[in-house]
Amino acid sequence: MYKVHCLNNISNVGLALLSSDYELTDTIDEADAILVRSANMHDMDIPETCKAVARAGAGVNNIPLEALAERGIPVFNTPGANANAVKELVVCGMLLAARDVVGGIAWCRENADDENIGKSAEKAKKQFAGGEISGKTLGVIGLGAIGALVVQAAEALGMKTIGYDPFITAERAAAISSEMTFTADLADIYAASDYITIHVPALASTKGMINADAIAQMKDGVVFLNFARDTLVNDADMACALKEGKVARYVTDFANPAVMAMDNALVIPHLGASTAEAEDNCAKMAVTEIMEYLETGKKTHCVNMKD
Repeated sequence: MYKVHCLNNISNVGLALLSSDYELTDTIDEADAILVRSANMHDMDIPETCKAVARAGAGVNNIPLEALAERGIPVFNTPGANANAVKELVVCGMLLAARDVVGGIAWCRENADDENIGKSAEKAKKQFAGGEISGKTLGVIGLGAIGALVVQAAEALGMKTIGYDPFITAERAAAISSEMTFTADLADIYAASDYITIHVPALASTKGMINADAIAQMKDGVVFLNFARDTLVNDADMACALKEGKVARYVTDFANPAVMAMDNALVIPHLGASTAEAEDNCAKMAVTEIMEYLETGKKTHCVNMKD
């Protein structure tokens, strides 16, 4: 009998896939496998009984990958399982940046007691006017599961797209979209795009990649969207660009004190994968990976050990 411990709430749709050879345990010290979402495992004592860890999500910066690899414990993630949820929020972010929907809603709430709010709104609405995303160019940095879906959704909404990803071929890019312009030079993204969205992992090489030098190459009035990782953007440089108007809007899914103080930042509380469907998909994939490994030794989406 294998024992599985959940460090966070894991969707019951996924847990239901566990066969009769498995049981859930509230005691981590007896766990054969650990399922996790956002819990920080870096300072946690991982029991000797643990044989595998699976994250119900793509990012694994909350897990001590090297330390577990040294102990022979594989770590699995679930790339693509929440891609549609994030894609939809990116589209939402573009629309919120294009039109001051947030400001308009706030105005309505602030004037809720006005008996003539309908007439007042007709006079007030001009201050919330914006533009349309149709016909604009979206630059997509990173063409993995999420980036590819964002390209297709943006094109369906009438946008032009330009994509960058150093890890895929031109042929693979064409399979994502025959209409997308694929470039091997980030400078092309910066120069051409009215909107830019980033979908790359948080690595030493990507930390702070959106900095003053990168922003200087962008169009005046660009909208930048970050639904990947907060560390990809240099907060001080972004704050300066927003204040000067170089960047019209910064839409981020990562709240911290720095972004909360920024002018013209739309800050969302990490809702990218927060849908029932995404949580179900991630849980199902994570549970399947754990079972396959414990029963057959197969490593699917293992992020810290080679086969």
